[in-house]
Amino acid sequence: MSRTNHIEGEGLLNELIQQLRFHSTATIFLHEAIGEKIGLNATDHKCLEIIAREGKVTAGELAAKSGLTTGAITGVIDRLEKTGYVRRIRDSSDRRRLLVELIPENMEKISHIFQDLAQESAGFLSRYSEGELQTIIKFLKNSTASPPIMPKL
Repeated sequence: MSRTNHIEGEGLLNELIQQLRFHSTATIFLHEAIGEKIGLNATDHKCLEIIAREGKVTAGELAAKSGLTTGAITGVIDRLEKTGYVRRIRDSSDRRRLLVELIPENMEKISHIFQDLAQESAGFLSRYSEGELQTIIKFLKNSTASPPIMPKL
């Protein structure tokens, strides 16, 4: 790579990193607003999304997938249970093990929010070509793969 391309590439990478920060901020505020609408904080809302995606999970599995401690997850599950979105059940194959599962009828009450968001997103994404969408998908999959990008804090 020539010196000129390297400098231009650095500028492009810096712009991308800045835009990712802006996107992250907007995403957090979006999920705060959604959480508020459904009676949850953003963390509880995203843990609910993990449960919805995974199906029945143990507290330990939810902690691992969210990056939260098992102590914090106990509070999350308590709040999700109190608001009626999940319930704790015994694992039929191991009665000592507790699982957390969605309460489908209560999830139906909030599904319109996510359907509306999906429609808005589809409209926004329709401006991109198939190749661009494939690149975006590849980027998102790579950036959320395990282990996640985590700086040492």
